[in-house]
Amino acid sequence: MANADLRVLVPPQAARAFVEGDEWLALTLLRRARDGEAHGSVRWAVLERLGGLVLIHLLREVEGTFALERADAVLDAAGVTRPTLAWLEEPPGAGDR
Repeated sequence: MANADLRVLVPPQAARAFVEGDEWLALTLLRRARDGEAHGSVRWAVLERLGGLVLIHLLREVEGTFALERADAVLDAAGVTRPTLAWLEEPPGAGDR
């Protein structure tokens, strides 16, 4: 599965909330989406990593770092590029051109 396909996992409302400065809402929506995926799957890991990045952005470094460690292990094993906050800041497809 290409990274462009994985960007569709990001709930549009979560991306919008992050861009508008409502990081807590973005985190809640990312976690809800993550919880709908199979734990330990690539889809779960993408959302877990994005949630971790939002936590770090909120200065919740310890929680965010643990989330990144959990997610990155899954993504690295699958050979999937790690998503960045740009996935929340850019419209889908913008970073894939």
